[in-house]
Amino acid sequence: MPILNYTTSIQAQKTAGEIQGILAMKGAHSIAIDYEEGQPAALTFRLNIRGQEISFRLPCNWRGVEQTMRRDKKCPQRFKNSEQARRVAWRIVKDWVEAQLAIIESGQAEVAEVFLPYAVTGNGETLIQRMTQDPSRLLTAGDGPARVITGTFDKAR
Repeated sequence: MPILNYTTSIQAQKTAGEIQGILAMKGAHSIAIDYEEGQPAALTFRLNIRGQEISFRLPCNWRGVEQTMRRDKKCPQRFKNSEQARRVAWRIVKDWVEAQLAIIESGQAEVAEVFLPYAVTGNGETLIQRMTQDPSRLLTAGDGPARVITGTFDKAR
């Protein structure tokens, strides 16, 4: 089966706006769309978590979607282009945001648990960006820093 939402005709800008509305209804404020080359690339927003204002940045990796669609033999050729990949990627982000908010509303997780990888640090990078650049700065295993060994985390010796 081809990637989720691969047939969508809804423009990326419209979907990004829908996500802004969803986040605003759930308490986010200062919501903005970040652009690259005139196209929406990410959403930034702020949430109050336990009295602290936290900024988040949700990227939309349409290039990854395009690569996946191009490799998928079940995805029709007419959908294998960057404009369609942008539309699809934004719909996937919207579905993800809606699902995460449902998990929060149902009491299965807190906001910070769901959105933490996308929290923006003082230097403007997200926590997930910081972690993947140098996992030892954030992760620990037992009494020593974690280190990456062939894609898994292992206690440093």
